[in-house]
Amino acid sequence: MKKLISLSVCVVMLSSCGNLTQNETLKAENDSLSIALANRDAELDNIMAAFNEVQEGFRLINEAENRVDLQSGALEGTSASQKIKDDIRFISEKLKSNREQIAKLEEQLKNSKYNSAQLKKAIANLNEELQARTQQIETLQTELASKNIRIAELDDAVAGLTQNVADLVAENEVKSATVASQDKALNTAWFVFGTKSELKEQKIIESKFLQKTKVLSDADFNKDYFTQIDIRTDKEIKLYSKDADLLTTHPAGSYELVKDEKGQLTLKITKPAQFWSVSRYLVILVK
Repeated sequence: MKKLISLSVCVVMLSSCGNLTQNETLKAENDSLSIALANRDAELDNIMAAFNEVQEGFRLINEAENRVDLQSGALEGTSASQKIKDDIRFISEKLKSNREQIAKLEEQLKNSKYNSAQLKKAIANLNEELQARTQQIETLQTELASKNIRIAELDDAVAGLTQNVADLVAENEVKSATVASQDKALNTAWFVFGTKSELKEQKIIESKFLQKTKVLSDADFNKDYFTQIDIRTDKEIKLYSKDADLLTTHPAGSYELVKDEKGQLTLKITKPAQFWSVSRYLVILVK
């Protein structure tokens, strides 16, 4: 009986020792699993933080791209062009930062025990977007460069055109002045009236005994004594005399001598072109 009791006690003790060992093993495994899960969560948090940072970078890039307007009106002024350059520079810097973050994500996923197909696909999508954004910024930079070149050419063209216009204006002014001068010369005439003694004194006429009074050459007489007129507008000359003779040659029918109520004569030129066709100097002898 004593032997039987001793055997039972031993069995119970062995059983208790076995359960204790099993519990300790389970606890150790549980602790190890908890640590692994915690490490995985921390690793996943780091990956997601980097992932979110890249996404935020793309959002900022998108905002900056929306601000960039390379239309002709938007490039007017130094500040506008500088702002566009600043935005493109910001985009380039963000692209560089995103490229570094994506490379870091790829390295983290490569060394990670958390092998997720979805994460791999997400990172692949980030790489595709990075490439697309890089091409866009290269296009923007090229377009901006071409716009700058075009603007510079336009400035040169405008400057050249302005100079050409200035030269043309100056040339036209000279031509206009020349034409005006020629026109004035073509339509200028001179007249004088006076008594025989007055006209002789100014060496305009020559009168000798028993000879017809004649007008001297215009190279000899005093031109300052003449009055200059425009044959297009000056068609009447008051003579303040009741008797007058035209000493220079002017076609008959191109003029008439008209008396007023006091008998004073006025020379009316009825056909200017014909009247002045022989001589541009008119000498009238009044009595």
